Amino acid sequence: MTNSVQAFFLSHGGGPLPLLGDPGHAEMVACLQGIAARMPRPRAIVVASAHWEASQPTLTAGAQPPLIYDYYGFPEAAYSIRYPCPGDPVLAQTIRDLLDEAGMHPVSDAARGFDHGVFVPLKIMYPEAGIPCVQVSLLASLDPAEHLRMGQALGHLGEDILLVGSGFSFHNLRAFFAAETPESRERNRAFEVWLHETCTRADYSEAERERRLVHWAAAPGARFCHPREEHLLPLHVCYGAARTACRESFELRIMNRQASMYLW
Repeated sequence: MTNSVQAFFLSHGGGPLPLLGDPGHAEMVACLQGIAARMPRPRAIVVASAHWEASQPTLTAGAQPPLIYDYYGFPEAAYSIRYPCPGDPVLAQTIRDLLDEAGMHPVSDAARGFDHGVFVPLKIMYPEAGIPCVQVSLLASLDPAEHLRMGQALGHLGEDILLVGSGFSFHNLRAFFAAETPESRERNRAFEVWLHETCTRADYSEAERERRLVHWAAAPGARFCHPREEHLLPLHVCYGAARTACRESFELRIMNRQASMYLW
């Protein structure tokens, strides 16, 4: 069995702000809309979001998952956002079988809903909410190698499935709310250069690409950009599924910080 799923790591921005007309997310919204417009329409979407961690891989298994407004202090409109896309219990069971075959001991959760790492980018990309979706948790261990292994299992889902890694290539909350300095700009830039090279360079072997991602914290600017790595690990899931250099990369500014997205 060869890996064939289409994978997309996206930077999902700050909470619900992309859906509230925030100017700091204009590039991100335009980028996601453009990508969705020219990609083949998937039969279903599987999302590994930075906003769900569990001790073992856990899947949404409900037929109509609710939304989880897992953010605080935003305008009232942020809590009336709707995205009534269906779940897909059959696909959830297929994912569970693949992860079980990989020895990862997955479990299902029929009650859990979709967090904002799912509904914010999907509402931008597919506003009609007609594509079934299953969310997969990250692992609370935050072990990069285990997320590569998870992705490798999900890579067998098939070409009609879109695997989305919903995170953020830059996720330092303190820095978002501080003035940008030459030093912070350089640390942001240095990590983005490293990440872009890691994901795009065709002359890297897959063993080298995997080594770089496993040891991502040694990259320049890594711990400035990711004091905690949960927003980077969805990229590991995507690469694990694809096992090759990405076919397109997108560089943009979100909330006045350099960020990127990668499509396999």
